[in-house]
Amino acid sequence: MTRPVYLVDGARTPFLKARGKPGPFTPVDLAVQAGRPLLARQPFGPEDIDLVILGCVNVIADEMNPARVAALRLGMGDDQVAFTVQINCGSGMQSIDTAFRYIQDGHQDMVLAGGAEALSHAPLVLREEAAAWMGEMAQADGMTERAKMLAKIKPEYLKPVIGLERGLTDPVSTLNMGQTAEVLAYRFGITREEADAYAVESHHRIDRARQEGWLDGEVEPAFSRDGEAFDRDTGVRPDTDTDALAGIKPAFERPHGKVTPGNASQITDGASWTLLASEEAVEKHGLTPIAKIVDSEWSALDPSVMGLGPVLCSTAMMQRHGMSREDIGLWEINEAFAAQVLACLEAWRDADFCRAVLGMDGAFGDIPHDRLNVDGGAIAVGHPVGTSGNRIVLHLANAMRRRETTRGIATECIGGGQGGAMLLEAA
Repeated sequence: MTRPVYLVDGARTPFLKARGKPGPFTPVDLAVQAGRPLLARQPFGPEDIDLVILGCVNVIADEMNPARVAALRLGMGDDQVAFTVQINCGSGMQSIDTAFRYIQDGHQDMVLAGGAEALSHAPLVLREEAAAWMGEMAQADGMTERAKMLAKIKPEYLKPVIGLERGLTDPVSTLNMGQTAEVLAYRFGITREEADAYAVESHHRIDRARQEGWLDGEVEPAFSRDGEAFDRDTGVRPDTDTDALAGIKPAFERPHGKVTPGNASQITDGASWTLLASEEAVEKHGLTPIAKIVDSEWSALDPSVMGLGPVLCSTAMMQRHGMSREDIGLWEINEAFAAQVLACLEAWRDADFCRAVLGMDGAFGDIPHDRLNVDGGAIAVGHPVGTSGNRIVLHLANAMRRRETTRGIATECIGGGQGGAMLLEAA
């Protein structure tokens, strides 16, 4: 028998848009900023948490196993077991899924599961030719040999490559993530106007959520070492409109591409934590769950169309539970790119696609506009890769409670050709 698992609380930092230089926080800094207020408001001590799991993709050299470093900085004790997980864009959701399985199977009762990413701290790396030259230079014997090696140096050796550029390019398909979105836009006929309109709505929805107080308690202020306070997501542009976005040039396929910096997720720093508990822990500590975690699913597909990952994993999970589209009251689909999200919606409407790829008798159907990303998404707030999967699960749970929704699905595409989905029910 398996035990029920509850999401009882969670918090995230504001997501901070990268500004061309390292931001004020490392991944662990961000995890600590989000974790302190979350732990401080609990009716139990850190010693009652059995395990800490953190998703992080761009781990920096000074923070190997950031889950353990964060746990120690949060004062959780020398005996706190903590480990880091990595499945690209799904890392923050993978931390929840791993915690879910541990609790469900009876191995743990309370787990802190999160995601942290500081993309502004992505390293600069040397070109392979420059690294080879430096290796030969280090082995040069005597001044004469070193002088010969110095004569071989080329100007381009002094120009490093941004590591994030390599990280966002699939080594198998050789397409970067934006190009995979362009493939989907072409396949499903997504127009530039549709992508821009979707992006504008994302900004407007998240701004409304902040103004209405719907993010209170979910987004906690972060304070840098020099005393600067960050109390909101810095990439949100509430005054943007389709006219403004129409003037932005395509980023990957000029001149006719559909993906631009204006309708794609932003390069961002941020962290998010969720607190998962068994029924026994809920009763012992008098906790009030936000939602019940029911199931999860991971799928894989051709990396060149990785953006369709949510369609595969969400549908498979629903089929396992005998659910139809009408059974899901709210959806969170991580907005890697507007064209990618719109392509997923079109795939579900396409009867031929659903028969051939999903094994259905016909089209899955429409996901209503008022059930999808109701408070905006990554196009507006940003996509700190290791964090986003955690954020969308946490926000889905909060939005479900606010709107008194019975069931919801959080799902995301994953670089490298995968997808992850999680099914929640009202607690």
